[in-house]
Amino acid sequence: MKKPGLTFPLFFELIIWLLYVACYKYSFYLDHARLPHTPNNDFPYLEICLYSICSTLLVIPYYRWLIPYFLQRKKYLWLFLITIAYFLLVIPYNNLAVSWIFNQFTKGTVVNVFFKSAYQLWDWNMMLTDLIAFLCIGLARFSSQNEIKRHQSETDNLHLQLNMLKTQLQPHFLFNTLNSLYGLSLVRSKETPRFILLLSQMMQYILYDCDQEEVNLQEEIDFLKGYFELEQQKFPKASIVFEAPAVDETIKIPPLLFLPLVENSFKHGRHKLEDQASVLAHLQVTPEEIIFTIKNDKLQAIPNFNTKKVGGIGLVNIKKRLELYYPNRHRLILSEENEQYMATVILKRQ
Repeated sequence: MKKPGLTFPLFFELIIWLLYVACYKYSFYLDHARLPHTPNNDFPYLEICLYSICSTLLVIPYYRWLIPYFLQRKKYLWLFLITIAYFLLVIPYNNLAVSWIFNQFTKGTVVNVFFKSAYQLWDWNMMLTDLIAFLCIGLARFSSQNEIKRHQSETDNLHLQLNMLKTQLQPHFLFNTLNSLYGLSLVRSKETPRFILLLSQMMQYILYDCDQEEVNLQEEIDFLKGYFELEQQKFPKASIVFEAPAVDETIKIPPLLFLPLVENSFKHGRHKLEDQASVLAHLQVTPEEIIFTIKNDKLQAIPNFNTKKVGGIGLVNIKKRLELYYPNRHRLILSEENEQYMATVILKRQ
């Protein structure tokens, strides 16, 4: 996922200045000046172009600071009054001051006629155009910055929720796995050392590897396989299976993305009560998509998916993470049929 820039794109402002100020306003002033055309020169009178830019510089504080200041505080009437005052008082007198300065440096030249006439140049059409153009820029900047802040806040919130998920998983793993290890130790099973090592590897993955924004898909697969193996050890007569092929190590996904759905299946699956019940998951990788599917036999006491809480983090969080990392490139399908719950996540690869 690419993080958004921290500011309104500067190149967008530069393009507006180039097209509107250096070209449109220049053409407007040149037309009003009616100066003789210089032979073999398609872009005469650079001084007028510079004048167009300099006479507009004072608009920068208006759209960069005044508009955000009053909009942020929801003082719309004040913004309206400031806008009227700015373009009726500040801008015209600024134009006169800039005209006077250019007049001093262009005495004795043809273009000096324009700057002398600019003392009386109170063109309301151009001032109204300036008002509309830079008011739109100011509103666009404000909207863009608010969207960036909202996006960053949502990202930070999801990171906090991911950390909460990790902290919830740690005692959950320890509690469930230690119970299984305790049972193995009572019968002096040869599997005890292997499950201790498996638990250690999974805890290391949660504590350290998941701090990254993305992890290798193969690492996520290995983690989920370990989790399924621990659940199978806890309910040995049930069918708890996760099938996934070996994948290219260059494929990356957000850490623990599928885990809430797995947690939900383990929490609400009938395998905890009936030996013949199952939890089946499958991951498929194609050149275009990553498809994760999980289904479990449902408990009769629970009529449907728990939409308020899924795996300790909730369906809302899953949807937000998918929207954040895969905007317009994902599908989350939840269904219930034949006494089974099924969840499918489809991720578009680029």
